[in-house]
Amino acid sequence: MIPVSKVWYPNKDKLLKYIDSIYESGWLTNNGPLVQELEKRLEAHLGVKNLLCVSNGSTALEMAYKLLDLKDEIITTPFTFVATTDSIVWSNLIPVYADVHPQYWTLNPKNIESSITEKTTGIVPVHVFGNACPVDEIMEVAQKNNLKVVFDASHAFGVNYKGKSILGYGDISTISFNAVKLFHSVEGGAIVIKDDALYKKARTMRQYGDTPLDGTLCELGTNGKMNEFEAAVGLCMLDEMEEVANERKESYLYYAEQLKDDVQMLRINEDGDFNYSYCPIVFESVKEMEFVQKALLDNGIKPRRYFAPSLDTLAYVEKRKTMTVSQDITSKVLALPLHSGAEIVTSKVILESLHHYRN
Repeated sequence: MIPVSKVWYPNKDKLLKYIDSIYESGWLTNNGPLVQELEKRLEAHLGVKNLLCVSNGSTALEMAYKLLDLKDEIITTPFTFVATTDSIVWSNLIPVYADVHPQYWTLNPKNIESSITEKTTGIVPVHVFGNACPVDEIMEVAQKNNLKVVFDASHAFGVNYKGKSILGYGDISTISFNAVKLFHSVEGGAIVIKDDALYKKARTMRQYGDTPLDGTLCELGTNGKMNEFEAAVGLCMLDEMEEVANERKESYLYYAEQLKDDVQMLRINEDGDFNYSYCPIVFESVKEMEFVQKALLDNGIKPRRYFAPSLDTLAYVEKRKTMTVSQDITSKVLALPLHSGAEIVTSKVILESLHHYRN
């Protein structure tokens, strides 16, 4: 079976050297030296400041809401991985959806204002599939309505917007380092915080709310720490990022060339880079998608319905407006395997099955 995602395992010899250093130091967690080193290297690699490594991407989002003291209703996208909505609901906030752009598939700024009520306190857009949101337009809406913005950049490692890291926009940006991501630390994530005082508060919040100097409990906190073993994997991965990124880019560009006339490809934000971390395609109809999906499975290729269902249809969220565009995309989308060699056989099966279905 060819899976949709293939975990990149970093160089074992280099990883073992880091593990040896963990054994020598006896420091497994609680802001250890490898976590501190990873934070510094990530800030340099990404061109940001105030980056804080945490236990995972969901924790990063939940901490962001607490740091910004968000209340009541949060406007977000219905087209992304369920963790974005779950983090909002888990934090006792109410997700209110605004529909996405039919080509870029990111939160459409034109749909945000009509979803704002007197209870709205923030916006959580997602750079879905690593495709940059229309950041400037979203920030204009937020500033006009006095709303905080947390950009969920879980898919957007290494992406720039107008020449600057995408992580530097909004009040806070969050990112995931899950094992299937472009950059990973097995599990983990990070928060990038614009305000220096909030960054200082976040460091305390991550450590149960106690201050590192004297252990005095000063405020409500959580266990949001990354451990040293995860940091070791992250440090190894940073050394191999060019190779990792090139493999996915080559696969993506092959798909784009082979399939461009037969399926809808994601339109990339012209103001942003793209990290080629996912290759989603949309078919002409649900039946066509299902026909191709079955053909792929029959040939040992396992695509995934990223991101279905549309999150406004979840049983545990309040139903307001129907997200027409998101529901249409999620009904016809498949994400394709993005690792060396998979693109050749996958493209062949897709084109053959489309030819059979359409003729």
